[in-house]
Amino acid sequence: MDNIAGSKSSLSWAVNISVVLIVALWLFPTVGLFVSSFRTADQIATTGWWKAPFAAEQNLTLRTAAPDTQVQEGDLWVIEGNLFEEEGAKPAPISTWGTSSRDVSAYAVGETAETRAGERITVQENGDYRMEAPVQMEGSRGQRVFVTAEVPPEFTLANYEQVLFSGNSTDSMAKAFFNTLTVTIPATIIPIVVAAFAAYALAWMDFPGRALLIAFVVGLLVVPLQLALIPLLKLHLQIGIGKGYLGTWLAHTGFGLPLAIYLLRNYMAGLPRDIIENARVDGATEFQIFTKIILPLSYPALASFAIFQFLWTWNDLLVAKVFLIDATGQTTVMTNQIVELLGTRGGNWEILATAAFVSIAVPLAVFFAMQRYLVRGLLAGSVK
Repeated sequence: MDNIAGSKSSLSWAVNISVVLIVALWLFPTVGLFVSSFRTADQIATTGWWKAPFAAEQNLTLRTAAPDTQVQEGDLWVIEGNLFEEEGAKPAPISTWGTSSRDVSAYAVGETAETRAGERITVQENGDYRMEAPVQMEGSRGQRVFVTAEVPPEFTLANYEQVLFSGNSTDSMAKAFFNTLTVTIPATIIPIVVAAFAAYALAWMDFPGRALLIAFVVGLLVVPLQLALIPLLKLHLQIGIGKGYLGTWLAHTGFGLPLAIYLLRNYMAGLPRDIIENARVDGATEFQIFTKIILPLSYPALASFAIFQFLWTWNDLLVAKVFLIDATGQTTVMTNQIVELLGTRGGNWEILATAAFVSIAVPLAVFFAMQRYLVRGLLAGSVK
């Protein structure tokens, strides 16, 4: 019964499990990136993103009040206060503490430690402390205290403010975001327009050499774009285009046309012949048939290629490096900006996570908005 058409396969459970695993492998890193973009550097360094909703132990460096706040109580000079209030930090329950970075958990709360200068300090769980000495304490800064505290979860928009609105040429992604849009939108629209006309001609117009042209387009699909980068850049320099948006648009158009023509031609060739023939009998021109009949019916294929082309140009670094980005950095794109952040902000994971999520937010929105057309467009022409 398993081989009968229309019956449910006994291996459907394996297919379902495989789909769930693939979705999980794709979803977990994206969710992790999103959560990390709202966390502080200390939280990222201490716990994984999956522990973000829960309190976590962190090692904090705090200071007592400065010696000029000390008061005399009998034979002792005393400084009292709260470690968190002195630093302007949020209060958190302290489990252990210490006066040396070599042993930050030397004492439990309520125990008294003696510093090298002879002062005695006691720290309570809520951060209250009492520091006393037999002689007047000197110095301009308070005693440094290392505490291990149960810090509540904290989420912040400061990372996005720094990445999008800081105006810092090193961290800001705002200019790179608009540069990427300037590259991506024309580089998506131009090949679709050109390929749609070419696909209609290859699918419904009879002319000598049509089969050879179709074979040539299919052959171009296997040509690696890296093979044409340098010769194409030399051509651009010779004709005066140089490095700039125009050259980048033309490069993306040339590299995207073979796939666009192939997908659209397969889809248009599968449309009912009777519709086109009836339109010709009624006196419609080829241009009218293309604009009034073929294009509206080909929307799934156009949308599927638009998704591919948009994602490819948005995430591109190689073509932008070759045809666009110059020494001034005024035309840098988001992928290149993230690469530069890896060099200047290699240890600031909160900035890198935020920049990366800003970079993938627009492609995610485009994909989810148009994904229902993706499968229909790709499978068009594969079956009769």
